[in-house]
Amino acid sequence: MARHLITSALPYINGIKHLGNMVGSMLPADVYARYLRQRGHDVLYICATDEHGTPAELAAKAAGQSVDAFCGAQHDAQKAIYDGFGLRFDHFGRSSSRQNVELTQHFARKLQENGFIEERAIRQVFSLADDRFLPDRYIVGTCPHCGYDKARGDQCENCTRVLDPTDLIEPRSAISGSAELEVRETKHLFLLQSKLQAEVEQWIDANSAEWPTLASSIARKWLTEGLQDRAITRDLDWGVPVPADVWPELAADGKVFYVWFDAPIEYIAATKEWADAAGADGERDWKSWWYEAGDVRYTEFMAKDNVPFHSVMFPATQIGTREPWKKVDFLKAFNWLNYYGGKFSTSQQRGIFTDAALELLPADYWRYFLIANAPESDDTSFTWELFSSSVNKDLADTLGNFVNRVLSFSRKRFGDDVPAGAAAGPAEQKLGEEIAGLLAEYEGHLEALQFRKAAAALRALWSAGNSYLEEKAPWLEIKTDKEAAALTLRTAMNLIHLYAVVSEPFIPASAKAMRSAFALPDDTAAWVTQEEAKALASVPAGTAFTVPPVLFAKITEDDLESYRARFGGGEETAGA
Repeated sequence: MARHLITSALPYINGIKHLGNMVGSMLPADVYARYLRQRGHDVLYICATDEHGTPAELAAKAAGQSVDAFCGAQHDAQKAIYDGFGLRFDHFGRSSSRQNVELTQHFARKLQENGFIEERAIRQVFSLADDRFLPDRYIVGTCPHCGYDKARGDQCENCTRVLDPTDLIEPRSAISGSAELEVRETKHLFLLQSKLQAEVEQWIDANSAEWPTLASSIARKWLTEGLQDRAITRDLDWGVPVPADVWPELAADGKVFYVWFDAPIEYIAATKEWADAAGADGERDWKSWWYEAGDVRYTEFMAKDNVPFHSVMFPATQIGTREPWKKVDFLKAFNWLNYYGGKFSTSQQRGIFTDAALELLPADYWRYFLIANAPESDDTSFTWELFSSSVNKDLADTLGNFVNRVLSFSRKRFGDDVPAGAAAGPAEQKLGEEIAGLLAEYEGHLEALQFRKAAAALRALWSAGNSYLEEKAPWLEIKTDKEAAALTLRTAMNLIHLYAVVSEPFIPASAKAMRSAFALPDDTAAWVTQEEAKALASVPAGTAFTVPPVLFAKITEDDLESYRARFGGGEETAGA
């Protein structure tokens, strides 16, 4: 049986992430990892904060903190939110870790040995006031296209045009605000991707057949346009330093590796962090997951803007080392989740951010909605109206109401134990066959990483219970045939237990509440087999049960009004 290695794109350190970041990487990775664990697979889910690069330094400066202190605090703040969403990383590391420094420098040395790194002189903006070269993002000015006066030297966030620092009107340093800038010559390291193009293309041809079209098309677009040699160092105070034993002059100048060189290596480094955290007596072998790891199936999750780096640049880096590092087997890419037609934006604080989401409602509300509306084939748009409709119809009415109706009615008429009643009849046999079929569909969609389809299959499982309950109508049966009513309720309680088990990847907290309603002494079931689904007999008669609190409260019109007042929503944000 293959071991499953799962990574999700590293959330950047400069602030709390919005719901688009959550649904585009970490949440679907968690759903998939949970499902695989329940099916008995050996799973390792790795993630980390991405802590290097210009935005980290600028954010720390704005916060009045050292970069180290800022990143440490932000890592802890982000991890607390991910814990709140129920994300079960095996390890959530930091790209500023000692392990990542060591591995990034190792990769660079190997690439140099094999002739894939070259030192080149380039012309770059130098700030006289700051006495340093400025990366493109450290230069701000007025966009020549739209007049936005806070455009960066690499791109205008207002009109999204790609820029060169020399394009800006009245450019100035983002550090000091000084306009005393001049262009000087400096040296940087370049990864010679052009020399690796044929090997990367061959690898893509051999491995991307099963990838979603979104991922494979982006990768092939980059290959068609031709891989360009890319600078992999920057002039920053914070980052993985260029090793002095190989490049003494650049090391003396304080060069560090570019964030998009070291960030993907952090997947490997975070796995080493995980192993090292076990201590000397631990039994965690990080290298077996990444080096000569032929029995490992590696799945990556990310939004579409990250695809080029993971499908082309990082594999090129791995190939260039001439070492047997594990490369991705399946790259699950997502489109954008928008907010009323406009983009979520961290820098402009537009949309719903994960900390605010958890303040409003429990994590399972968000988990279910986001996966059920995951932007897989196209961009999707968050609206409060769509969110409330999904929560009220699927969670509150279809699942929550079923659980409450069944348990409350049974307790009222039969007491605190699961009633025995008559033997299962044709209706129960028909229900078992239907549940087994829907469960197989659900499993198939999760195996294929088709999350919206999996959510639809899960919703159909919940609906099947409601249809059975309406057909049997135990509130009428009990008037003429108490044993028949008891059978219906016992069968429905078994459905609740089945829902608890198979819904856990989507709504883990609610699944736990449903499962704990039954006092089963040996309830160790990790999943439900087809035979168990047909039999619906996991909760035998006589089992004590309790009625849990309401699983999902409905979102009211007053709630919607307050949400829109706080976060916006409607015509004013469309197209923003």
